[in-house]
Amino acid sequence: MHKIFERNGFDNTAKVLDCACGIGTQSIGIATLGYHVTASDISDGELVEARKRAKENNVEICFKYADFCALSDTFVEKFDIVIAMDNALPHMLSNSDLEKAIKSIVNQIEKNGIFVASIRDYDSLLMEKPPYSPPYIHKTDKGQRVSFQTWVWNDDNYKLTQYIIEDEENLQVSKFECEYRATRRAEMTELLLANGCSNVEWKFPEQTGFYQPIVVARKA
Repeated sequence: MHKIFERNGFDNTAKVLDCACGIGTQSIGIATLGYHVTASDISDGELVEARKRAKENNVEICFKYADFCALSDTFVEKFDIVIAMDNALPHMLSNSDLEKAIKSIVNQIEKNGIFVASIRDYDSLLMEKPPYSPPYIHKTDKGQRVSFQTWVWNDDNYKLTQYIIEDEENLQVSKFECEYRATRRAEMTELLLANGCSNVEWKFPEQTGFYQPIVVARKA
């Protein structure tokens, strides 16, 4: 993220809003580099965990509850950079919902500021509509954590069920369900250009090292 910010003319004096912060993974990483970070999410539970993790990492982040479809209801100030990483925007299940989110987000960016977001590579995934994603295995001090997802498709929408197996001293299995819409890059580009951005670029994992395609859009 830092390299993307630098390449677009920003250093750690920039004001950053992570408008879909979840448990704070991106916010905390950015804050450790000295950026002034504000983070928001629509999940109270995620915000509780994010605050805990920020404290454990000794970083100061202003956390607020906010819906990224209505950021002006929470924030008066505007930001140099707004981010929405880790496939947050495809939670919008229609084009109109996605446009509402993009309008809200772009409105919260300073003139000549940037929006940075990542989504899955749906342009490729829609060719086959896979029924599952490959498992992820993480070794821990006491064993391993295995997670995998099943996907049930309905046109461009799909219901995702994630299973997490904690195979340590005791075996624990948890399950999480949500729904996404496979958002094509052209659709997001068109909406960004139609709602206040003058330039939109896509960066791919081989360029950034990040696991998802990243869009960088500059506000006019």
